[in-house]
Amino acid sequence: MKEQIGEHSVWTLPVIGTVHSDTVYTTWLAMLVSLLLLAWVGRSYHSPRVRKTQTVFEGVIDYVADLVYGSLGKSGEPFVPFFLALFIFIFLLNQFGVIPFEALGLPFGGSPTADLNTTVPFALIVFFTIWIVAIRQKGLGAFAHLFKPLALTPINILEELVRPVTLAARLFFNIFVGELLFIIIASIIRAKVTVGPLNLSLAVSVLPFFIQFFNFFVGTVQAFVFTLLGIVYMSLATAEDH
Repeated sequence: MKEQIGEHSVWTLPVIGTVHSDTVYTTWLAMLVSLLLLAWVGRSYHSPRVRKTQTVFEGVIDYVADLVYGSLGKSGEPFVPFFLALFIFIFLLNQFGVIPFEALGLPFGGSPTADLNTTVPFALIVFFTIWIVAIRQKGLGAFAHLFKPLALTPINILEELVRPVTLAARLFFNIFVGELLFIIIASIIRAKVTVGPLNLSLAVSVLPFFIQFFNFFVGTVQAFVFTLLGIVYMSLATAEDH
């Protein structure tokens, strides 16, 4: 359990500097879980019988694909795997905070997306992917909308640069606040706080269950919102001028 808000165990590496080791460990664990999950789903197709796992996973694929096609049209087909992988991986990263690894004394735990070192790179990956695609499709004309109207060029450029910031900050703060709330309640329970005749620690002891359920819900929604905004930003950058 973290003793201080935002505390991380760290490595000090040459050239790179300080690295949050718990975030790195948990991210690699999430990668392993995602690979095992996808392998398990893939193996289920060896059977002629349709299973619930296939139905659920195909529902997720169809939903993300519909979002991409709805925003980008048929030209968005090559990007379905990218946005699908983005959604699944962020969803898994968000949910790792639900499992109390750190309370068990393990060197990892918490949601990596409650660390700006995770959310900022994700936002930058989406941002640069969008602009690479836009430039490949439209050349330097991809930047034309920044100068329309010319008087608002500084505002248009600022708006474009702020997009990855808002992507990273929205995901970070929503996940971080959920973990912060859990830490506060856990601290009250461990402190055995009483207010007059009221045993406050005992009264709030049931809250962690509801908080973790709430965090699971928020983590799912934020994975969807991050993916949806990435799709919308790509559609805006690649849209034909009229």
